[in-house]
Amino acid sequence: MKYPSAQTLYKPEDYLIAERKATIKSEYLSGQILTMSGASLAHAFITGDIDTELNIQLRGKDCEVVTNDVRVKTSPKIAYFYPDVVVFCGEPQFEDNTFDTLLNPILIIEVLSPSTEKYDKGEKFEYYKQIATLKEYILVSQDKVHVEHYKLNNTEWNLKTFSAFQDTLILTSIGCKLSLKDIYTRIDFN
Repeated sequence: MKYPSAQTLYKPEDYLIAERKATIKSEYLSGQILTMSGASLAHAFITGDIDTELNIQLRGKDCEVVTNDVRVKTSPKIAYFYPDVVVFCGEPQFEDNTFDTLLNPILIIEVLSPSTEKYDKGEKFEYYKQIATLKEYILVSQDKVHVEHYKLNNTEWNLKTFSAFQDTLILTSIGCKLSLKDIYTRIDFN
């Protein structure tokens, strides 16, 4: 008879110690360490173009854009993620004096992969909702022109979807606009 193997659960502090020494990025969720896979070229293009467009619009303002090398922590249920694009305004708040775990994102963007789409829309979003400063969450499809824009209105998250190149997202939390034409500028869907 074969018995199921016991799953090792890690404390958040053990994850951080290991992650800061690791050569491969991992996320932390419910005591589990989840190794991140590489991204497709389309994913990289979309992330880069969003980053570029937002950086141009935010130049000289009080908000900053960072990409997937900055970790974000949720609380009170602790999880650590590496969003594709993060915007924070004002002074960045960090978990500790290593300055690598951001606590105050105002906007998070995830570019969906077939393997992570359900997770990004479901469980990960539930954790992101715990972040008191978060006002907007955007999910960008990489295999079709489709963007889901969640916006916090008082205590309720409202969804608006976009599926045409001429559509434009109004990012009220940071005073920017993001057109689908700019998001998908280097993607050929043929």
